[in-house]
Amino acid sequence: MDEGSLVLIVDDLPLGRMALEGLLTGQGYRLEFASDGMQALQQAATLFPDLVLLDVMMPFMDGYEVCRRLRADSLLAEVPVVLVTALDDRESRMQGIEAGADDFITKPFDRAELRARVRTITRLNRYRKLREKHQRLVEAYLQLQSTYDATIEGWVHALDLRDKETEGHSQRVTRLTVSVARALDLHEKSADKITACLPQHSGRGNSRAATALESAGEHLKHIRRGALLHDVGKLGVPDSILLKPGPLTEEEWGVMRRHPVYALEWLSPIAYLHPALSIPYCHHEKWDGTGYPQGLCGEQIPLAARIFSLVDVWDALRSDRPYRARWPVDQVCQHIRSLCGTHFDPGLVELFLEIALRESATNPGNDCL
Repeated sequence: MDEGSLVLIVDDLPLGRMALEGLLTGQGYRLEFASDGMQALQQAATLFPDLVLLDVMMPFMDGYEVCRRLRADSLLAEVPVVLVTALDDRESRMQGIEAGADDFITKPFDRAELRARVRTITRLNRYRKLREKHQRLVEAYLQLQSTYDATIEGWVHALDLRDKETEGHSQRVTRLTVSVARALDLHEKSADKITACLPQHSGRGNSRAATALESAGEHLKHIRRGALLHDVGKLGVPDSILLKPGPLTEEEWGVMRRHPVYALEWLSPIAYLHPALSIPYCHHEKWDGTGYPQGLCGEQIPLAARIFSLVDVWDALRSDRPYRARWPVDQVCQHIRSLCGTHFDPGLVELFLEIALRESATNPGNDCL
């Protein structure tokens, strides 16, 4: 039963309205009435009914004309209309179809048939409305996502402007990280590991459960956001340390190593970014457990962060710095292989290098690939 569906009954004869009212009362519908075509149009525009039961033979404006006008109104065009008529000939039915009627009920009514048709049509209309509402929510969600992502891009640009030596680094490592993740078919089977290493935080909620339900495409979006935000914690590192031209002291290194913790503290309250946190927080962890901030080892380190650590080193060594020229590709490959099993996941190194070399060959204009 469609509890609460609104049915507009239109008939110029009180007996006709009463007959339909008697058949539908107690069936879970809200009933409204109109005694002529013009009143029907006014009621429809005000009430937006779930169904119009429309008598055909009415003076001044018959049911066919009412139906045509409803269909011509963009706000009412999808309202189901059932013509109620004593006319049962083919010509009358064709005229009703051409006017836009959804169905016909012939007088005298079959009680069971009328109730069944009304029930079916109101259910279908409710489903249509729910589907339209869902589509509007999806569109609003996508628009909100786009706004959030634009905000992230702004944060990253501000960080790049602060450190001219690494300008463009965030965009480059993001592109390569997503390429590697896509090649690995990183999807929901690894979702539980994305945030498993993260400390409990009051803002996290059920992020792991939500992540596990998402598609591969959504996971790539989270990885992209995490890669873009990997160094956002450096906004908490003083310029005197971040931009220092010479080597850092042990104390300064202690401050620098806080930047993943800053990233976690700043981003954790943002539920939208929970699935992206593993890269900003864990990308300095090492396979042998000598990294920071938690000293994770092996597969304790989220897969996304293990991928990113390779990308980060590749990009750093393939980029020019004021104190050195970028390394040749062969030298970078040799260096990364030398760290296999200590810094890097041994199961990822060769696959990563294959993808990085392929990307380098297909993007010759990008100096760092």
